[in-house]
Amino acid sequence: MAEAARILREAMPSPTAYKADGEAEAEAARFIANPNRFALAAVEDDALRGWIGAVRGYTHSLELHPLVVHPAFQRQGVGRLLVAALEEKARGEGFLALWLGADDDFAGTSLFGEALLPDALAKAQTLTAEPRHPLGFYRRMGFEVVGVIPEANGPGKPDILLSKPLN
Repeated sequence: MAEAARILREAMPSPTAYKADGEAEAEAARFIANPNRFALAAVEDDALRGWIGAVRGYTHSLELHPLVVHPAFQRQGVGRLLVAALEEKARGEGFLALWLGADDDFAGTSLFGEALLPDALAKAQTLTAEPRHPLGFYRRMGFEVVGVIPEANGPGKPDILLSKPLN
């Protein structure tokens, strides 16, 4: 569990996500203690390379939270394998879609710092992202932007909602 927490702390592009003392450890522990959560791990040579979590909050759509890959193993297909494994498990449990929130609290997208209301959905249609933000990865994995929560993480710091069908 300590290694899962370390990867969570180091892999997130946000300067604040899971950085406080004990925060990453508490998040990793939630996947063991809560029956509505589970995680899948990518292990090679007995070393954890990354992990993906899921939260059962809706009856037919499973939340992907979080996806983290050790920085030394990013851009090597580990994330793609973890998403594929989660998709397979989700289908097996009868879920119809995956969804996730991709926070931008570090100026990783064109929505950062913008007043998104009114017309938040119109602004989300022109959304672009820098390589360090996971939006491009998720789009390549077949997810599409389905919404945005303005100010979710503070002024000008939205959460970008994405979803993908599992059929």
